[in-house]
Amino acid sequence: MIESVLESDAKLVESDSSFQSVFENRLRPTCFNEYIGQKSLKKNLLIAIEAAKKRGDPLDHTLLHGPPGLGKTTLANIIAREIGSDLKITSGPAFDKQGDVASIISNLNENDVLFIDEIHRLKPVIEEVLYTAMEDFAIDIIIGKGPSARSMRINLPPFTLIGATTKISMLSSPLRDRFGNVFNLEPYSNSEIKDIVIRSSRILDFDIEDNAAEHLAKTSRSTPRIANRLLKRVRDHAEVGGQKSIDSKILNKCLNSLGIDELGLDNKDREILSVIINKFNGGPVGVNTLSAAISEEISTIEEIYEPYLIKCGLLERTPRGRIATARASRHIQI
Repeated sequence: MIESVLESDAKLVESDSSFQSVFENRLRPTCFNEYIGQKSLKKNLLIAIEAAKKRGDPLDHTLLHGPPGLGKTTLANIIAREIGSDLKITSGPAFDKQGDVASIISNLNENDVLFIDEIHRLKPVIEEVLYTAMEDFAIDIIIGKGPSARSMRINLPPFTLIGATTKISMLSSPLRDRFGNVFNLEPYSNSEIKDIVIRSSRILDFDIEDNAAEHLAKTSRSTPRIANRLLKRVRDHAEVGGQKSIDSKILNKCLNSLGIDELGLDNKDREILSVIINKFNGGPVGVNTLSAAISEEISTIEEIYEPYLIKCGLLERTPRGRIATARASRHIQI
């Protein structure tokens, strides 16, 4: 089973009708055969799922971490389908007090899957409730106040918790160590993104030329979510222009309209590099000064723009500040 799934990595399978009812979900893979990329992760997940099925046990609690847009939520849906269980979805910020945890988990059925997105944003008091729920399938709650208060344990059916996070370092060690499976989602290669673009275009019933799909993959920042978003915008341009397919000409027209260049940089990315080179002689410049110069919050610069610029070799983060590289100067033609 594992080998057949890996060999058919790029197969195009029709989406489940229940997923087609919501437009955004039409592009989500619904099984491992449809899920392109992450081969090592899929192989290990399939082994864990098959072993759990043979033992008749719930799948070990699973933690998925990596940059946004790589398919953590999609994987949670696929895992639930593979083990034949219902998926209940929530997020870390949704839990405000201990009673919220008890309310959600106590309503789970045996072998159900609970998916918590942004699990790193759970409050410490909520994490403590999850400890016993994950290890002992039980919740300890306090009833009453003062001298009359007493502890009560609620037994839970066996279930699987899937956590997703973009900041695994923000998870406390006790919570992180309670996950039996920990998987890191890596950025995709251009060839994998190209396969995803072609698959998505067929689901959207809109042809795309091979060269256009390859170009679109290069501008997607190695992220399937961005690739699908750009594909839908290019399709809009093609439909308005009366075209029945996407070629390089309409793709370039759309990308120019959106301000996206061949590396996937947008106007704000180029503004950051331009300001460092023009106003600060290439750096180093402190992030506070850079924030004031481009009228952008520090956290936005550090979390949204800098990671990809650094990955592309256009920006360096040093103790003295940010430095634009020689490649950045060449890229923005200064």
